Amino acid sequence: MKKLFIVTGEYSGDIHASHVVKALREQDSDIIIEGIGGENMAQAGVKLFENHSKMSSVGLSPQIIINHIMLGKRLVDYLTKEFKPDAVLLIDYGGFNIRIAGFLKKAGIKVLYYIPPQVWASRKGRIHKIKKNIDEVLCIFPFEKPLYESYGIKCHYCGHPLVSQLPAKADRNEFFEKHGFDKNKKLVSIFPGSRVFELKYLMNTFIKTAQELQKKHPDLQFCISHAPNLSDEVYNKFLKKTDFKIIKGENQALLSVSDALILASGTVALEACLYQTPMIIAYKGPWLFYLIYLLVRCIKRVSLPNIISDRLIVPELLMADVNVHKISYEIERLLYDIDYRQKNISELGDVKNLLSDKISSEEAGKEVYKALHNSQI
Repeated sequence: MKKLFIVTGEYSGDIHASHVVKALREQDSDIIIEGIGGENMAQAGVKLFENHSKMSSVGLSPQIIINHIMLGKRLVDYLTKEFKPDAVLLIDYGGFNIRIAGFLKKAGIKVLYYIPPQVWASRKGRIHKIKKNIDEVLCIFPFEKPLYESYGIKCHYCGHPLVSQLPAKADRNEFFEKHGFDKNKKLVSIFPGSRVFELKYLMNTFIKTAQELQKKHPDLQFCISHAPNLSDEVYNKFLKKTDFKIIKGENQALLSVSDALILASGTVALEACLYQTPMIIAYKGPWLFYLIYLLVRCIKRVSLPNIISDRLIVPELLMADVNVHKISYEIERLLYDIDYRQKNISELGDVKNLLSDKISSEEAGKEVYKALHNSQI
């Protein structure tokens, strides 16, 4: 029997891993799979070496660093001395996984990387570590394949997981009725981010913008998406006094029924793009972080739709440009300039087409199967 070990570090990786496991078991039902993950992997029949809840904390505190080091040591000892897998599949979570890959490679263990670090966005030097320690990269963006292959790295383009996993658009009438929205008004939804510092730097400006737009345009209504990973107590600290509806746990439905979106950057922009919902990206944080970002970035675009298409489709407002006037202007264009709006929606559709119709988890499963059953990959 073949043995596979999967390493994830956060909730999204756990979901992606569970889909790959299901696809892999359709090809080899006897495969033994263990890993670091969460509930989704466990439900897919993976024996957990460790629940990744201990890994998903954000920050560089001494305790987090120590936890990672200790877990890494236990993991390498277990894989090299006890479990001895035929292959290890790393999923996302670059900081931890790239370090682990070096130890696994030295031990002669075959290593594949699904959803690799975004070396094209920043810290491109990491690609040399990937070349040294990863046997095959399973990438999710079409432009990644030629990049990796230009460095002599074996790479397979799997397609993006969202293309097959994103739910269909919600029924607008049903959603509006459920949440008490006026069906005769346009809905603008605000996604201020899922990290506390994002709320600190963005929420107040986003709320003021919505209030000003609502005064100017009586046909508009607004709501705010509550990131499910943040507690109500934490979230409410940044809401101030507002009458806007707060919706938690229905991100994708909300993206699909909105007329326009105000977003912090992230995967949510790609989800919105696949629904072809017009949006703007507005992102602000500590100036020191931004200056560091300017030093390490490899591309000048921020949002995934713009990066994938290599052109400015989604308006991007950064740092000092994140203000009521500029956000309002961009939202008004998307809502009331009909020609501009239709062009924007069409261009978002072009991005969707660039991502192909591959079922990413099935593609990844096929490549992992090959790696497990063939000494050469």
